[in-house]
Amino acid sequence: MTTDRHHLETVDLLRARPFPRQRGRSDVGESGPGYHIAELATSEDFWEDRGRTEEVEEQYEAERDALGLLLAERWGEPQIFSLWSVFERGMNREEMPEPWGVLSSHVPDVHLWRADGRWIALGVSQWDRELPFQLLAVVTETDPP
Repeated sequence: MTTDRHHLETVDLLRARPFPRQRGRSDVGESGPGYHIAELATSEDFWEDRGRTEEVEEQYEAERDALGLLLAERWGEPQIFSLWSVFERGMNREEMPEPWGVLSSHVPDVHLWRADGRWIALGVSQWDRELPFQLLAVVTETDPP
């Protein structure tokens, strides 16, 4: 099975899974009231080789786009939703609903679909320059702010 197909199975699993009452770790990432976040892939960190960050970021964006093509076959072209304004509003002490508040602190934008009453999002995360990149899939019933 290809990596994209495996990631697609994870997205389908999250779409079918009920949301927990409390925030916590799951077998694929993190879940909370109204959302699931799956860590589909994680790079190495960059403490020793910061020069590779651009190359790895491009690789993770390509993986996001490849998985996005499979999702687009189901639900059409995604919306590209910037999380910059969500981050700014949160920094100004406005309460942001989860998972959008936490995502905005490490994911610049997401590719977003709406299907069966839930939002499905793909994003590339990096918490800080030296830390790993992650390919994330999000399933939530919470509308983007």
